[in-house]
Amino acid sequence: MMKCTACGKGLLKPAYLDDLFACHTCNHCFGNWIMLNDYLQWLENSPLVEPAGELMVTALDSKHVLICPKTGTMMLKYRISGRTEHRLDLSSDIGGIWMDKGEWNLLKKEGLARSLNQIFTAPWQKKIKEEKTAEVLSARYEEKFGLNGYKQVKEMRSWLDDQDHRLEMLAYLIADDPYSTNR
Repeated sequence: MMKCTACGKGLLKPAYLDDLFACHTCNHCFGNWIMLNDYLQWLENSPLVEPAGELMVTALDSKHVLICPKTGTMMLKYRISGRTEHRLDLSSDIGGIWMDKGEWNLLKKEGLARSLNQIFTAPWQKKIKEEKTAEVLSARYEEKFGLNGYKQVKEMRSWLDDQDHRLEMLAYLIADDPYSTNR
């Protein structure tokens, strides 16, 4: 029997995640060790899983580096989405995934239960980073321009994007004196 990678106290016992596919569940922290192949087989043969909706989800999230219970190597952390700070841990050598207690329910609530394999891809992670960057910059602009000013400048930008003479209009706006030939 494998020792739990997250809490180090419990043992990983054979189980089924939501009675859907095989996993190993820690008898102490109730986290789940699943193999990507078991998940993919379920995904191929399963009906759609609907999001859990407005259910209250309490999910733990291991912040420390986890060690693969099978290979003894470090696992990599992957963000689930831009809406949550939770990360899943992947042992890429063998396709093993660690989910802390409640993270499967979080995936269902976020509508991502059928996207687990995509979370570990570069395009998925890149999209999360881009969304996070846009969120940070938007907050910075709002702070700098004020809520109303930011709203107006966004509307102006949207309008300008649709104009045939966009560059000339921008040049007009940034010129100190758009009616002078002096620089």
